[in-house]
Amino acid sequence: MGYTWQVALGAVFISGCLFLIVTVTGLRELFIQGIPQSLRTAITVGIGMFLALIALKSAGVVAASPATFVTLGDLHSAPVVLATLGFLIIVALDKLKVRGAILIGIVTVTVLSFFFGGNKFHGVFDAPPSIAPTFMQLDILGALKGGILNVVLVFFLVEMFDATGTLMGVAKRAGLLVPGKMERMNKALLADSGAIFAGSLLGTSSTTAYVESAAGVQAGGRTGLTAVVVALLFLACLMISPLAGSVPAYATAPALLFVGCLMLRDLVELDWEDTTEVIPAAVTALTMPFTYSIANGLAFGFITYAVLKLCTGRAREVHAMVWVIAAVFLFKFAYIGGH
Repeated sequence: MGYTWQVALGAVFISGCLFLIVTVTGLRELFIQGIPQSLRTAITVGIGMFLALIALKSAGVVAASPATFVTLGDLHSAPVVLATLGFLIIVALDKLKVRGAILIGIVTVTVLSFFFGGNKFHGVFDAPPSIAPTFMQLDILGALKGGILNVVLVFFLVEMFDATGTLMGVAKRAGLLVPGKMERMNKALLADSGAIFAGSLLGTSSTTAYVESAAGVQAGGRTGLTAVVVALLFLACLMISPLAGSVPAYATAPALLFVGCLMLRDLVELDWEDTTEVIPAAVTALTMPFTYSIANGLAFGFITYAVLKLCTGRAREVHAMVWVIAAVFLFKFAYIGGH
């Protein structure tokens, strides 16, 4: 687009500030409380499908195809065979109620990858690179120029709805999402928005809550201790990056596929007799993996929900926040497009 990376960081900083303001003022929590139950279910299911697609792609089970968009990968390749083995190990151990089933599966595939997958061991310790070249290098004034304001808007909307959708989906899987509110919502939202703000100062692009966090929830994470341990391990990875990098993508793919499959069970919560609820939910869930974006799934889901309720004379059932969000997404698509 012709902008320097410093200007891009400035755009991330501005969007992070907006995101922080929306969170501190409670607008983001208000938005979450206005999401219909059917779309809440769809978010969880859509994230599950998204995880499954990522897993199948990482394992090599599906591959890109110019003719059919996606096609079956090489089933004779080591990554596919090892990932399949890892998936079966995780499912079997989970059924037998073995603690750490997901971790055992990942470690098993990683070890086997050195013997059968062509994986190479590059050592254990290494000094982390300096952050001096990117620390506080953002160009805020450059980002305030008119030409990049659309980029700021895109960053803000994606951060807002992508991260919120992920938080809701993972929280629902953890049993922390109850009608009307989510336990410890403010803390989660502040951590999420604060990370974007701080990340731009350090020289990194927008940070967000990862859908892969659902794997930690499936392993038993609930209180926040899991997140603290993971954060400490990430910090340790700065020193042992060669060892951490030796874990191939197809070793973690079985865990993602396993969690993705389990998240699909929320489909039973939908009222299948009411098409004004089911269709928007289906659109939300399907759009997430097929556009590779949680935010896009939410966008099409909200718009479809509002339009169907309006066309069937049931507009009074729609929460005011749904109309606002649907209008915001319509403006985004009209002004910026699907980027």
